Amino acid sequence: MPYVEILAPPLPAARRQQVATAVTEGICRAFSVGPETVTLYFLDIAPGAYAHAGVVGGLPEEQRIFVKVHAYRRGIAERRNAAAAVTAPLASLYGTTPKALAVYFLDRATDEVAHAGRLAADAEPG
Repeated sequence: MPYVEILAPPLPAARRQQVATAVTEGICRAFSVGPETVTLYFLDIAPGAYAHAGVVGGLPEEQRIFVKVHAYRRGIAERRNAAAAVTAPLASLYGTTPKALAVYFLDRATDEVAHAGRLAADAEPG
C-alpha cells in the first residue's frame, strides 16, 4: 500500500510505463515509502464510457482523469505533495491540462486493511 487507480483514456504500453514510473516516484517522494509498496491499476475509460455535465463522449483532451489513492492516512502536507507530484506528469502524459485531473485520497486505518488475510493492525512491527 499505497494502491493507485487511474481512470483515464487508454494509453500505448510505452506511455503507460512512463505513467507508472512518474506516479510511483511521486507517491514515494510524497509519502516516504519505497517503490515496492506502490501498485497502480490502469482502468481504461473509452470516450463513449464517460460523461461530464450530462454529455457522453467528447474530445479525449477534454476527458477528465480520476485518480484514487488508497493508503494509510497521511497528513495534509503529504497529501498536498502527492497531489502535486502526480498531477503535472499525468496531465502531460495524457495530453490534457491539470484542470482535467482529480486526485482523491481514500485513507484507511490499519484495522480497515488486510493483506494475506491478516489485518494490518495485527501485523508485528518491523
